[in-house]
Order: sequence, then structure tokens, then C-alpha cells
Amino acid sequence: MSTDTATAPTGHMTLWEHLAELRTRLFRIAIAVAVGALLGWFLYPYVLAILKHPFNEVQPGQPFIATEPLQAFGLRIKMSAYIGISIAMPIIVWQVWRFVTPGLYPHEKKYAIPFTVSAVVLFLGGAAVAYYVLNPTLEFLTTIGGSQIEPFYTADSYVTLIVWMMLAFGVGFEFPVLLVALQMIGVITPRKLIQWWRQAIVVIAVIAAVITPSGDPISMIALAVPMLILYIVSIGLGATILAFRRRSKRKAEKSEAAADQDDSAD
Repeated sequence: MSTDTATAPTGHMTLWEHLAELRTRLFRIAIAVAVGALLGWFLYPYVLAILKHPFNEVQPGQPFIATEPLQAFGLRIKMSAYIGISIAMPIIVWQVWRFVTPGLYPHEKKYAIPFTVSAVVLFLGGAAVAYYVLNPTLEFLTTIGGSQIEPFYTADSYVTLIVWMMLAFGVGFEFPVLLVALQMIGVITPRKLIQWWRQAIVVIAVIAAVITPSGDPISMIALAVPMLILYIVSIGLGATILAFRRRSKRKAEKSEAAADQDDSAD
């Protein structure tokens, strides 16, 4: 029986069924990543050219160097894996969603898809910001040491930097998803978030400083400012959702009260 439909007679999955479901989901994710990595092997030169564009603007005509015989081969394998994960991301998200869905209550499931889509879009948005801020970041990093230092970068070190930059910015942009979720489950309120705006600025600045791999002020500011904007947006979004919830609850209570009166009249 397929793990998509196999459940215990009570309607809930047993521990072993959960483990079997997890194994199936992980296997499908692994297959998707492997297929994506195979495509990534052939897409490697095109993706590397796109990633190298900010470097070309800072160091026009400057090639990457390899300091070890196996460095270029290892880079191609590493980038194939990165590309494979990127290509397989919709399948990964879908498999995680299908695994988590059975454990959600009906009223929670309707929020799962918007939260998942929002998380993916925000992550991609953060990665895009990291890519476009890489140009001024490289300019800062190449000039901060002075004119006596001539920069020569390996492709591996450059790709590692830009991938970690995209990951850091993508994770940082997930901040509002977490805040809205905490507001919806009642851990915090929009009023509290407004009251904590000073502390929020400090926390956001610390987070930006810690997770930015380059550690330069340009990247930190480029991450901290959008996070602060998203903090404000999450307050408004959380307040809107909670207000809609209260309105829907009042309507439901009025409908029940009206139905009870009709039953009493009968």
C-alpha cells in the first residue's frame, strides 16, 4: 500500500508508518536532487558564468585561478550538487509538505500552503538581493587591503562565498514568516512587536552581522535594512490575520446564537 494513503484503523499513522513515510519522502527527495545534479553537471558553465558576472565587473578580464590539480573537478561536482538542490527545491518542498500535512489540524492546513509559498518566495528574494549586492561587496573587499595587494581568487573560494551569501540572505528573509507564525499561535502579539521595535533593531543588526559570511558593512546593511522592513510588514500582516480571525469568529458565534434562537422558537 502506498505511504500516501496507508494509515492505522483509527485514522492516525503509527510510528512505523511515520518512519516508512519519512523514508519514502527522503528517497524521492534524493532521486530529485540526483536528477537535478545530473542536469547541473551540464549547466555548470552557464551557471558559473552568471555567478562570475559581479566579479567581472569588479575585476574585468581577470580569470579565476586553480591552486590544486583537482580543484576544478571538485568545483564542478560541488556546483552540480548546488544546482541539483535548486532544481529539486519544488519537489523537496512538496515532499516536506506531504509529510507534515497528516499531522496538522484542518484549520492549520489552510495556512500551510501560503506559508510554504511565502517562505520559498522570500528565500529566493533574499538570494537575489545577495547576488546583486555582491558587486559592491567585492569592491569593498578588494580595496580594503590597499593598493599593494593584488587579488587573485580561486573559483572555489568565490563560489563558496556567493553561495553562503545567498543562503544567509535567504534565511534572513524568512524572518517575517517566523514572526507571523508566532503571532498566529498566540506566542506574541502585534502590539508587543511594536513595543519591542528598539530591541528588534538590535537583534536584527546582530543577526545580520553573525550570518553574513563576508562580514563587511555593505552586506550587513543590505541584509539588515530589508529585515527591518519585513519586520514592520510582518506586524501589519499578523494584525490583519488576527483581526480577520476575530471577525470570522464573531460571525460564527452570531450564526450559532441565531440558530439556537430558531431552535428554541420551534
